[in-house]
This record gives sequence, structure tokens and C-alpha cells, in this order.
Amino acid sequence: MDTILNKQLEKLEKKLLHYTGKAIADYKMIESRDRVMVCLSGGKDSYTLLTILRHLQQRTHHKFELFAFTLDQAQPGWDDTGLRAWLTGKQIPFEILKEDTYSIVTDKIPEGKTYCSLCSRLRRGIIYNYAKRHGFNKIALGHHRDDLITTLLMSILYNGEIKSMPPKLLTDDKQHIVIRPLAYCQEQDIASFAQLMGFPIIPCNLCGNQENLARKRVKQLVYNLAEQNPKVPSNILHALQNIKPSQLMDKQHWNFNELEIENEEQPVKFYKSKEKIATE
Repeated sequence: MDTILNKQLEKLEKKLLHYTGKAIADYKMIESRDRVMVCLSGGKDSYTLLTILRHLQQRTHHKFELFAFTLDQAQPGWDDTGLRAWLTGKQIPFEILKEDTYSIVTDKIPEGKTYCSLCSRLRRGIIYNYAKRHGFNKIALGHHRDDLITTLLMSILYNGEIKSMPPKLLTDDKQHIVIRPLAYCQEQDIASFAQLMGFPIIPCNLCGNQENLARKRVKQLVYNLAEQNPKVPSNILHALQNIKPSQLMDKQHWNFNELEIENEEQPVKFYKSKEKIATE
């Protein structure tokens, strides 16, 4: 690799380390003695996540454990030869587990429909069970900033909900903590980093040919808006951290029925949430 490419790689690595470290600190994602299982799909995002966490692990003198888990879903064309060699060369402990979810998904979902939802549910169940059996208390996923903001817009546009992917999540059964250390990182930085690093990428052949997925359309929408105003993506991310319930319409999060105007005789109750009123 020539000097120019080396400098580009160093700059990207420094930027990714900074934003990953900030996200981990902001949300207390990883602590001393944690056993962190990184879900390595073979894509650019998970390779980058594992590489950056490996750097941070070495910086902290191995205060937390790192393990790579890959799920072979028996998709056509799956070849993990390069992935195995890469993990072995990096001396990262790993396991590649084969579970044929591909046949289930293609059998249950009509041709032309989106596979992603069922595929992710099956994959998630296998990941959670594996983590529980082997005692990993943190499950790290490679979702980045663009994933978070795209999911928010998809939820609004297609599901009528305001929700996204939290950087840290306690699962419904209270058995797992899922973390997303790349929450502040931009996809374009990750893509450039992965290319310069030469990761042995394994393509996803299950949904790769479904060109009209809603997620792709929303990502293109954000991209188009960012061409006019580069701050649009970061503004959407900041919106996820700056929620104002009184400016929305959800009666479960704001007690509209108790709103009263301020006067001299009446104590102020203007714009108070249910939680605050309950503590008075």
C-alpha cells in the first residue's frame, strides 16, 4: 500500500476509533470484564466493528473479552474460507455455526416479497441462544449512523411509529444487552475503511437481488437531501437524542388532560409530563 493510501487508512481508522469510543463512553456499552460477542456477518460493517473493537481492546490491555460469532445460514454461494483465514491470522477467537434458515425463509416468503424481516428474526433467535449458552453478556452489532436514521424514517413513513435502533438495548426477556458501537460512524467512512483494509467480504445472496426494498428508497432520499444540505444525516441522528414529548401527540408520554394556564392563585402545571406530576 502506497504512502497516500496509508495516510487515508490512518485518518479513517482514527476517525472511526474516535466515534466508536465516544459512543461506547456515552452509553456505557462496554465495561471491564465484559464478554463481548461480535456478530460477524462477513459484511463491511461487522468487519469494521470487530477491527475497531480489537484496537480498543488492545488499548485497554484486554480489560474485556472479544469473540467473533458468524452464522452460516446455508445461502447459495456462501464461502467463509477468507473469513476463517482472516480471523485465524488476527488471532481472534471465533465460531462459525451453520443453521439452514435460508430454506425456511424462501419457503415461507412468496417470491418477490422482502425476506429481511423473517430472516432477521430467525438470525436473532439463534444469536441470542448462542450468547446465553456461552455466557456472553454483551452482543455487539455493526449498525452505524446511517442504519439508525434510515430505520427512524422507515418507521415513520411505513409503520406510523417514531422509533429506531437504540445504541444499547436490554432485550424484552431481560437476558441480553445488545450494543451498537458504530452508532456515530458514517457508512461512507466504513465502506472506505473496509475497502482499504481489503476485508474478505461475503456477499448476502438472500436479499441482494431484491432491488425495490423500502430501505434502499429511504437511503436514497436521505442521500439526495444530504447533497443539498450535508448536515441532514447528522441532524436526524441528533433528533434521536433530542426528543421533546410536549411537541408531539403521544398521550402516553405527555399528560395533555392536566394542562392548565398559569395564574396567581393556581400553582403552575403548564406542560408537565405524567412522570413529573406523579412525583409531586
